[in-house]
Amino acid sequence: MTISELHPTISPGDPAPDFALPAVDGSGIVSLGDYRGKTPLFLALFVGLWCPFCRRAIAQVGTTEQALKASGIETLGIVATPPENARLYFKFRPTRFRLAADPELTTHRAFGLPKPSSTPELMKALGEIRINPDGILPEPLPIIEAAAAVAKLDGYAANEIDHADMERQWPQLKGQFLIDRDGIVRWASIEGATEGLAGVGKFPSSDEILAAARTTLLAA
Repeated sequence: MTISELHPTISPGDPAPDFALPAVDGSGIVSLGDYRGKTPLFLALFVGLWCPFCRRAIAQVGTTEQALKASGIETLGIVATPPENARLYFKFRPTRFRLAADPELTTHRAFGLPKPSSTPELMKALGEIRINPDGILPEPLPIIEAAAAVAKLDGYAANEIDHADMERQWPQLKGQFLIDRDGIVRWASIEGATEGLAGVGKFPSSDEILAAARTTLLAA
């Protein structure tokens, strides 16, 4: 994976792209316009629920949302799966923050999140590079094995929609952005941007997100 593939199109100082997506809770349409001129926004872009690292990151964002809200920052997650599939998942695993559904990854493309080409070189690297995001496994494993091991730990059984999402989306990378009330991106964290494939599955900690909020949004 090259540096150019890991460089996001949308960087701090750029206007955040507009979007309008169905809310997972069925409450209507969620758009960037809901926040512009009113409040800063922490925006987290995930892929489908087939991704075990995304499921865990969603749970982590749920624990960060209250602290962000207390600082005047709203939180929005975008999950790349049909709304009905997301509703089924979050019916049993509810979360505190607002979620929108984007099964076709339109927002990911608008924000320039990388999707590396599935080349023989990439497949070889996936079998060689070992990861252990957040130390949740007994030892580092090759990326695909690590994903399977985390899914097993979580007891998650993928459904047909998850399988279809994975075939369409893989190997899309994820990202998080802090956007000010004027709609300008002030901070970005892109999966693998600093470590390449060794950074797959890693997500900024709550402390990192809150520190970025203080330095990029609250200090402005």
